[in-house]
Amino acid sequence: MQILKVIALLLEYPDEQVWQSGEELYALVAHDAPELLAFVERQLNGNLLDRQAEWGEIFERGRSTSLLLFEHVHAESRDRGQAMVDLMAQYERAGLAIDCRELPDYLPLYLEYLSTREPTEARQGLQDVAPILALIGGRLKQRDAPYSVLFDAMLRIAGSKLRSDSVTKQVSGEARDDTPKALDAVWEEEQVKFIEDSGQSCSSSPLQQHQRRFSQETVPQYLDLSAGGQK
Repeated sequence: MQILKVIALLLEYPDEQVWQSGEELYALVAHDAPELLAFVERQLNGNLLDRQAEWGEIFERGRSTSLLLFEHVHAESRDRGQAMVDLMAQYERAGLAIDCRELPDYLPLYLEYLSTREPTEARQGLQDVAPILALIGGRLKQRDAPYSVLFDAMLRIAGSKLRSDSVTKQVSGEARDDTPKALDAVWEEEQVKFIEDSGQSCSSSPLQQHQRRFSQETVPQYLDLSAGGQK
């Protein structure tokens, strides 16, 4: 399903590839996901540096809009490590090799994997994470982030009844983790952990690096599997 690879590209940190592939992207979106045409036009008509800054504000401020899927289910629990191993094995069976610096639950990477599968399998793969997609999309919509339309598009392609509006009740009751106060708490804890780790080896896995970035002072609201019944 080529459209999933397109959505993966649109979700990635913006680079010149999007602008260079503008006509092709527009054609694919017009054919398979016309609801995304306005988003693509907005991206292509914007300044690259502005779009990069916007992406950082949306996806790198706090945990609640993280593009790491398991962040919204397992957080830093032991279950996350096993889920990572299982997903990595799934990629390997499909012949997909990923860089050692990449985390297997990174959504654009997962979409790239699904784009290589048969349509039925790809849709099932999206359905497996549909509650997570709805949750992230709902948080983005609450923040008026344009990227929310990508999540509703993925849910439509999956054939899921969920949409970003399905989690409105849950999202409206969450404490924002992208405020200056919340972010200050994160980085203060990061400084403490840096001092604690200073005597250890500088080498660590990407997952460990990601985990050290966040403190327990700012705890996001995790996935509510009953979200499908919310309005």
